[in-house]
Order: sequence, then C-alpha cells, then structure tokens
Amino acid sequence: MKQLIDLATWPRREHFAFFSQFDEPFWGLTTSLDCTRAHAEARRLGVSFYLYYLHATAAAANRVPEFRYRAENGQVVCYDEVHVSPTIGRPDHTFGFGFIEFRAALAEFVPLARHEIARVQALGGLGLSDTTARPDVLHCSALPWVQFTGLSHARSFRGGDSCPKISFGKLYTEGEGLRLPVSVHVHHGLADGYHVGEFLRILQELL
Repeated sequence: MKQLIDLATWPRREHFAFFSQFDEPFWGLTTSLDCTRAHAEARRLGVSFYLYYLHATAAAANRVPEFRYRAENGQVVCYDEVHVSPTIGRPDHTFGFGFIEFRAALAEFVPLARHEIARVQALGGLGLSDTTARPDVLHCSALPWVQFTGLSHARSFRGGDSCPKISFGKLYTEGEGLRLPVSVHVHHGLADGYHVGEFLRILQELL
C-alpha cells in the first residue's frame, strides 16, 4: 500500500521540483559502520552475515519515511513498507537481480532470502521481472572483495528511478573490531543528508 503525498502542503515540494529537473538527481555518501557485535551474532545464529546485515538494512529503511518515498508520474508517494532487490552473484561471476520481501523477524526473512538466492543462482542473465522492477524496493549490492571508500552507480536518466541504492564492501579490522563499508545514494528531491544520517544511525544501532 502507498499514500499520495499532498505536494501543496508538503514542506519538500520546492526541493522535489528543483532536484527532479536535474539529469542526475541522486546524491550519495560512503562511510563505515561498526559490525563487531552483528558479525558475532550472525555466527551464533548460524546465519550468513550478508543476510543479517541485509535484513538490518531493510529494517532501518522502513523506520525512515524518506526511504519509503518514491517519485511516480510527477507525484510523490510513501509506501507503507519497502523490500529488498539485491544483486545476487553466481559461481560464473555473473549476477542476477532478486526480490526479497521484508519480514520484521530475521527468522522469517532468512528462509525467503535463501530461497531467492538459490532461484537466481540457478538462472542465467539478469533475471529482470515485475518484482525486481517494483518501486517499493531498496536496490542493494555487495562487493565483498573490495574495502571501498567511494562508489558510483550505472543509471538510466530516462527511467524515473527514485529507489535508494545501498552497497556494502569488504569487512575490515580496525583495532579489535570489525567495520563494514556502506555506500548510500538517494534521490535529492526525496531525501537530504539528515535523512541518510538517520538511516545510518538506526542501521548502526541494529548492527
């Protein structure tokens, strides 16, 4: 479900109109989060750390309304809930797009994610579908081979895309803890630095 935002009374109406005219309305930043406890908890639960932080990412995004806003046909809507559309790697070093419906409970999310990973890995090509093209998703990707400090995305400027892009890098050790590189890109007409900061603050708490 989604709710239409009344642009006449929305405080961000001028921001949305201004940035929607840009060829590239997205902006982003890269940081790192302490994941020492989360990594240990995932191991204790017998869950891959990737699925653990993917679930935490969706949970954090669902707690920030701006991460549920989407631009659709010149209007702004707020989805009640957003899900995950991750890139899923294969043994031949290609990848496909997947769709994982969000579940508040990790124990319910993980089986769905494992099933979707197995499904995409058994296919060839990108696996584009109506579900991967849904607007109520977060576009997520992982680069577990690279401890990056910056990241950009390939984007079509003609498609009207407004889904947040969230990417994760290679875990690294700092002192006695573990840190995870995180890159976040959002449509500037829908979200500013404060909102990305709130998302990262909540994600850090969940980790």
